[in-house]
Amino acid sequence: MSERVRTKVEGRIAEVRLDVPEKHNVLDREGWHALAAAMHELSARVDLGCVVVRGSGGRAFSAGSDISTFAVQRDMPEDVRVYADAIAGAMHAVRDCLHPTLAIIEGLCVGGGLEIAACCDVRICEASSRFGAPINRLGLTMSHAELQPLLALLGPGTVLEILLTGDLMDADSALRVGLVNRVVAEGRGAAAGFEIAERIASGAPLVNRWHKKFIRRLADPTPLSDAERIEALEAFGTADYREGRTAFLEKRDPEFRGE
Repeated sequence: MSERVRTKVEGRIAEVRLDVPEKHNVLDREGWHALAAAMHELSARVDLGCVVVRGSGGRAFSAGSDISTFAVQRDMPEDVRVYADAIAGAMHAVRDCLHPTLAIIEGLCVGGGLEIAACCDVRICEASSRFGAPINRLGLTMSHAELQPLLALLGPGTVLEILLTGDLMDADSALRVGLVNRVVAEGRGAAAGFEIAERIASGAPLVNRWHKKFIRRLADPTPLSDAERIEALEAFGTADYREGRTAFLEKRDPEFRGE
């Protein structure tokens, strides 16, 4: 696995860290593959309640792809296709993670970094964070796979404004358009983020996973099948439902087991 991506698990919270702080946590082709591999590995575990994605160093979540590697890794047509597949694989792995995902954004979040953040379920940032994708100044495009999570999150008007102007958006603007869920004080990103991750992880894990699945499904206008409607009732047959109901009546915190 690339040293640009590191993972750590403490209790029911996993951390995926983009770890190239001296270069704003950019990823080369192997880094994109490593991000996908890390997310697949964590998705295969059933003992987690939340996956936090963040950058190292406090100055950037990620500035996306490492442009200094493009002459070697993203030059010839076949290289471009392989690189695009690596990015798409990472995007899908983040979006399709079994567990709730939380992006903690400190500082710059641009290009591919913006795409990674958009693939997470919840995003918080610090007051000085900046967002954008000034790739029209590089003469390259986002692929359909890269655009899709941004479009689903922000709609065509905001995505086109980001891409056509190349302007960076401040934290308040990001909150206004729905790019982030919360803005916290400078220096509070990690602490606030892990507090949220703890609250997410303390919930019934099967319920959190079902809600991720249901919300994704409802973005598809195809009518729900009878099996899908029935699935929405399956939580009532779980041990976690019985525990949650009992804990509520006994006025204590529930102890969910994912069963």
